[in-house]
Amino acid sequence: MSLEQQIATILTDSLMEEIITIRRQLHQYPELSFQEYKTSETIRGLLDQWGIDYTFPHVETGIVARITGKKPGKRIALRADMDALPISERSGLAFSSSNKGVMHACGHDVHMASLLGTIRLLNQLKHEIQGEVLFLFQPGEELIPGGAKLMLEEDVFKDREPQMIIAQHILPEMEAGHVGFKAGMYMAANDEIYIRVKGKGGHAALRQQIKDPILMASQILLSLQQEIMSKAPGDSPTVLSFGKVLADGATNVIPDDVILEGTFRTMNEEWRKEAHGLIASLASNIATAMGGSVEVEIRHGYPFLYNNEQITGESKRLAIQLLGEEKVEDMDIRMTAEDFAWFTQNIPGMMYRFGVGDPGSEQPFSLHSPQFKVNESALRTGISLMSYLAIELLKIEAVEKINT
Repeated sequence: MSLEQQIATILTDSLMEEIITIRRQLHQYPELSFQEYKTSETIRGLLDQWGIDYTFPHVETGIVARITGKKPGKRIALRADMDALPISERSGLAFSSSNKGVMHACGHDVHMASLLGTIRLLNQLKHEIQGEVLFLFQPGEELIPGGAKLMLEEDVFKDREPQMIIAQHILPEMEAGHVGFKAGMYMAANDEIYIRVKGKGGHAALRQQIKDPILMASQILLSLQQEIMSKAPGDSPTVLSFGKVLADGATNVIPDDVILEGTFRTMNEEWRKEAHGLIASLASNIATAMGGSVEVEIRHGYPFLYNNEQITGESKRLAIQLLGEEKVEDMDIRMTAEDFAWFTQNIPGMMYRFGVGDPGSEQPFSLHSPQFKVNESALRTGISLMSYLAIELLKIEAVEKINT
């Protein structure tokens, strides 16, 4: 029986119902970054029940499980993130979040359920595994500095460092049953920008007595956008966006200061460093010229995500082999960020997408939306492909090292 046939035989409707039940339980009890205590407990309980070896804790809540094959070989790691977002769910699902103000709106519940299903499947396919498979349940993907970085700093792999690492991430705009790949640069580096614009507040009618931080902040916002985007290298996609502007005044009250919070993203490390300097100097110069001052903090976030070309190419070929060419898509770069990038800076790796959208749905709710939902049939694709890739990628004789 071929590997494809074995996977299809093991992934029965009964097993899929079990995995969907697990996913719904994880969805109903989400936890914020680095607070995934109950989530971790649930996963460990399942691993104990299934007789799977694992180590714990890693960064307090993280887990690394392992399955050793019947044949000697290399080691591959598969990763899923565990944390949820500070969002109040409005999906209307019967298993909506029971934790007020917290929601799995980025699909990490699906990632965990898919990885757990992969464990169930690969545990029955040890005779096909040439080497060892590690399963990382990682905390804190949504919060800088990211659980991936902290796990690496804890030397999570120790004497079991993998030669490859892969992850999957849901995509609501893609139809369930489909997957997508992009070799090389894939997702952006991200940094958080915090600017406090300080002036002198007072009565809005007495303009001669104030140094208006609202006008300063407005000029800073406009000038930063123009300056950064005009100086960005043509071959380096760049995003500068401010999502929070806080001026706690009133119709006739000018506050003493204004808070600006935003994000900077790019795929060029030299330009990233240069842009940080431009943001700080331009904001300071504008405020000073208008009689005020600024405090600028730029929190260094995740690096860009680089998908190893050889692993990505092999994975795409294998996906076509398993799912059919019509269900395998080419992806474009994304300016969103992923702390999985920390892993790919150290280990040859790759992240691919798998669709969770309903067929024919033209306007799916996006990631991070309070109404976000997934087509749970996608779990069958996620489990079968990740299992297939784990077994087949271990057969690659040479894996080129990332050079970024």
